Amino acid sequence: MRAAATAAGAVGAVGALLGGCSDGGGSGAQGRPAGTFTPRPVPSPTAGGFGAGPPLDAARVPRTAAEARAVAGRIIADPALFGREVRRDSPYESDPAAWPVLDVDCVWRIRPVPPDVLASVTRYYRIPAGPGRAGTRLTATVTVHRTARDSSWEIARAMEEVMRCPAQELRDGERLGSLFTSALHLAEQNNDWAQDAFTETGDFHDRTGGPYPYIWAEGKYGPVTVAVSVRGARGVPRGAMAGLVAEGQTWMMRRAQQAIGRVS
Repeated sequence: MRAAATAAGAVGAVGALLGGCSDGGGSGAQGRPAGTFTPRPVPSPTAGGFGAGPPLDAARVPRTAAEARAVAGRIIADPALFGREVRRDSPYESDPAAWPVLDVDCVWRIRPVPPDVLASVTRYYRIPAGPGRAGTRLTATVTVHRTARDSSWEIARAMEEVMRCPAQELRDGERLGSLFTSALHLAEQNNDWAQDAFTETGDFHDRTGGPYPYIWAEGKYGPVTVAVSVRGARGVPRGAMAGLVAEGQTWMMRRAQQAIGRVS
C-alpha cells in the first residue's frame, strides 16, 4: 500500500527510492516549520546476525492458522518499537478475518482472507499533532503465508496493483495518487535486509486537503511478509516518514528471523 544504504538496510531500500522525490507538499504549509520525529536507532545489518537472515527452521515455520497467529503476534510491532511519540490508534488491531483487495475500479474493499494466507494482523498507530505539524497515522502488517512462494506472489501482486492503479481510493474521502514503486530482490541495490522488498510512494489526500506524502513498504522472509505504511499530514516531512517506515520494517524483520529462522 512503499541513496546509499544506511545502518539498517531497510533505510537504504526506502532511501534509495525517496532520494529523488520531493516532499509532495508535506514538509510545511504556508511557511510553517515542519515537525520532527525521534525514532529509535536501528541495528546494524551485521549486528546479531541481521541482514538477509538465517536459513529457515522447518520445525518453527507455522503449518496451521493457530501457529501462524502466534508467530504473527510475536513479530508485529507495538507502538514503542517506532519511538516514544507513537501511540495506539483506535481500533488498534484489524479483524483477523478481513483482507484488503483492490478492485477493478481501483477502490480498496474488504474481503475474506484468501486460502494462501494462514494469518494476517494489522495494527494502527498515530503520532499526535505537534508544533508545526498535524497528527500522523501509521500501520504495520504481518502476514504468514502457507509457503514462501505465496509470500513472493503477495509482493508481485502489490507491484501489479500500482501499475494497474496509480491512483487509488482508500475509503470515503481518502485517496492516493502519483504512486511510484521500486522492487529489490536480495542483494539488488544494497538490499541486504530482506529476501525481497517492495516500496511504494505517492501523494495522500483526505478531507483536510493534500497532497501529503505517503509511503508503504514491504519485505519478506520465507513465508512471512512485514509491511509498514505512513500517511502524512500538514507539516510532516517525507524524510521523517521514511525513518518510521525503516524502524518498523527493520525490527519486525529481525523478529521474523528470530521466530522462524535457524538461530543459534
